[in-house]
Amino acid sequence: MNDFRYERLSGKQIAEHLDDLAQLRIEIFREFPYLYQGDEDYERHYLQTYIQSPRSICTLVYDGDVLVGATTGLPLGDEIPAVRKPFLDAGYDLSKIFYCGESVLKKSHRGRGIYKHLFRAREDHARALGGFEIASFCCVQRPVDHALRPVDYVPLNDIWNRFGYRERPELETEFDWKDIDRSEPTNKRMRFWLKPIKQQ
Repeated sequence: MNDFRYERLSGKQIAEHLDDLAQLRIEIFREFPYLYQGDEDYERHYLQTYIQSPRSICTLVYDGDVLVGATTGLPLGDEIPAVRKPFLDAGYDLSKIFYCGESVLKKSHRGRGIYKHLFRAREDHARALGGFEIASFCCVQRPVDHALRPVDYVPLNDIWNRFGYRERPELETEFDWKDIDRSEPTNKRMRFWLKPIKQQ
């Protein structure tokens, strides 16, 4: 991991890396289970949420000059309504929750401890901001018999559990995007995972 360079950004600093970050997200999310048919305009719009939040975080990972990984996060109160709504409906205090947007990493660089570092970077940022008691993220729900599910696919559930996150089936939302085998966007069910975080 010492061979890689980590760059930590926040708020408007993210805008300078928008194109590279968008391309990395498109590449990684094309894989199962997201099967996302990349759209640069959608990416720019999506990432504006993080650019506009002064308390957001974006950690970029470089191997030389090549961007190989990234993670994003921000206070849940700064997120879009579709992300906030399940927590509001369940009676959570949004001001106590830090939302972890995503961690993406090229296949060539997996299994080297980078993924764990990206999760820790978001949690450390939330602790540094102060006032947060829960870290959360969500992931897409796909049927086990999905036609495009690779035979060697292994869900990340065990890894997320080792990181201290727990799946919360009662907390779900929905997003639309175009799958790589579809001509039109379709609705996707997203489930949240939560982890208590303590101040250091």
